Amino acid sequence: MTTDDGSLSRHAVVVGAGLAGVTTALQLADAGVRVTLVEGRPRLGGLAFSFRRGDLTIDNGQHVYLRCCTAYRWFLDRVDGAALAPLQDRLDVPVLDVGRARPRLGRLRRNALPVPLHLAAGLATYPHLSLAERASVGRAALALKRLDPADPALDGIDFATWLGRHGQSDRTIEALWDLVGVATLNATAPHASMGLAAMVFKTGLLSEPGAADIGWAHVPLGELHDTLARKALDSAGVRTELRTRVNAVSRAAEGGWHVDVDGERLDADTVVLAVPQREAHALLPAGALDDPDRLLDIGTAPILNVHVVYDRKVLRRPFFAALGSPVQWVFDRTDASGLTDGQYLAVSQSAVEDEIDLPVSELRARYLPELERLLPAARGAEVRDFFVTRERTATFAPTPGVGRLRPEARTRVPGLFLAGAWTATGWPATMEGAVRSGFSAAGAALSELGRRHEHPLQEAA
Repeated sequence: MTTDDGSLSRHAVVVGAGLAGVTTALQLADAGVRVTLVEGRPRLGGLAFSFRRGDLTIDNGQHVYLRCCTAYRWFLDRVDGAALAPLQDRLDVPVLDVGRARPRLGRLRRNALPVPLHLAAGLATYPHLSLAERASVGRAALALKRLDPADPALDGIDFATWLGRHGQSDRTIEALWDLVGVATLNATAPHASMGLAAMVFKTGLLSEPGAADIGWAHVPLGELHDTLARKALDSAGVRTELRTRVNAVSRAAEGGWHVDVDGERLDADTVVLAVPQREAHALLPAGALDDPDRLLDIGTAPILNVHVVYDRKVLRRPFFAALGSPVQWVFDRTDASGLTDGQYLAVSQSAVEDEIDLPVSELRARYLPELERLLPAARGAEVRDFFVTRERTATFAPTPGVGRLRPEARTRVPGLFLAGAWTATGWPATMEGAVRSGFSAAGAALSELGRRHEHPLQEAA
């Protein structure tokens, strides 16, 4: 088959239809490559999806992004979903501390001044740190601004060690650094690579005034990552095969690749494995990586979400973070879920290795009293529904040294590429990292195919 300009048509098979795979497929199709996207699940979206529970549409977990997440913002634009996941006008995070004698509400927020003055006023009035602790944060932020997150030496130390060297108290780590870091890295400071932490804080807080403004979907995630994504793929001419498992990927004797799926063999010039690292390891042909077993050394970290439906409104804000409580972040998902009577709150809990397998009854006994402690209006409210969602392998574990384990998009064999938030994006396991990995895989594949292309973020292609 030839294209309109007379060049030979190429066929790419993308394995996995999470954000990385969908991005890769769209990028390849937009460049004129014929694409088949294969996914074992009955839906698109990977680990950022929705499901039905009675009359409600539930997200498996609360996902947010920041204004600095330019790749994910590109994805939202590409699927015509940006208006459904708006950003704050300015960063404003309510933080409720119930660990002291009297509960106290503070706010982390910015103004319109240049970096780093944009956060200075908010930090100066942040009530959960002493004056000396606030001053120490400013000094640490200036030191962090001078770092290069890509420096391999930073990947070898943990975030807590670096914070300790720069005068950060345990309270400062709890009330500021971990408040942000646990949600973005899915690890507490002692278990997080300094390189990844530097990326998060330098990019999110110290790159431009609005970089950390928060955005989140005001509709179910499935509407963005499945429904609208499928519409964009169809419009781009991508053949999408759901409920289809890939059993093997092998080199073809005549060149190219064979992809064995349920009941069919797909022939391809290019294959992109956009699946979790263990699945990628199982599908990799011999010689694809120097040391493929390094993929098995990339650990995983869980995320737990607790869902509570009350018979009345108990929270006036769209979200807040908590200190002095097992509760980390609470979001109001009432409107997004379709609930018309009462209020539905989602409690997002990262880095919870000790809780991920607890029975629902124990989690109920743990979290309902905590929500009543945080939200006095919940004390007289009826709990109409309580359930949990668990993603035991939600992200790769951002441990010190993980950077040397993460592979590039290009493998050692022609025509085979890797995508996924766990690949060498420089970012932690976020929606942003997943989309960036799709850019990298598609860009590498198009370069090998000799196709002209431009990087969506105007970086070198």
